Amino acid sequence: MKRGQILGILALLLVCAVTFIPAMAANVNVTTTHDVATDYYNDAEYALAAGHYAEAIAFYDQALGSNTTMIKLDGGLLYVYQDKSYAQIQQGNYTDAIATLNAGLMVYPDDENLWNNKGYAQYNLGNYTDAVTSYNQALASDANFTTALINKGDALEKLGNNQDAVTAYKAALDSNPGNTAATTKLAVAEKAAASTLPVTLIVLAIVLIIIAAGVAYYVTRKAPNGGKAPDTPDKKTGNKKKK
Repeated sequence: MKRGQILGILALLLVCAVTFIPAMAANVNVTTTHDVATDYYNDAEYALAAGHYAEAIAFYDQALGSNTTMIKLDGGLLYVYQDKSYAQIQQGNYTDAIATLNAGLMVYPDDENLWNNKGYAQYNLGNYTDAVTSYNQALASDANFTTALINKGDALEKLGNNQDAVTAYKAALDSNPGNTAATTKLAVAEKAAASTLPVTLIVLAIVLIIIAAGVAYYVTRKAPNGGKAPDTPDKKTGNKKKK
């Protein structure tokens, strides 16, 4: 082999080395770099899907305790808060779920799912007024959020606001026509609203009667007699005896 051929082969090998070795090194760095928070999140999702809620919550906590910079950039941090609260709700840990949701809302204040989950937890704690407030926050972000509309109707029914519940269920059907839950709950709420109307009218009539009786009593017993002095007995007079 001639000297020129040998030099040509060496030059070709040098070009290949300069081109491919950095690329291979970059691939090695990509494949060996892991985001710890994302790994914990993935483990939590597997546990959650299997119904292992306590295990899932532990993994979510580990994810939140890690550096969350990368998972936040990927949008996964939002789901950590959503899914952790879901697992806590499934366990009946409503107070803990609210704490998780409050932490999530500090980062994502306009997320409708966080607000809806918070309302659901408050509802199950019997805090129906607070639940309605949370559902309204969810609906402020998504006015056609069917689940939040139905949940709001449920809370309003618990508060005895049957007519407002009817409005919420109708809105749910507007956003999702044919929704079975909304259809069933609407029928119940309409029946309840219709049954409470006569009672309301009766109470109003009683109040009006009481007011009218009070006015009549005042007119007949307490009104002035036209400015005339009341009749008084004659003053008795007599002759004083002289000493």
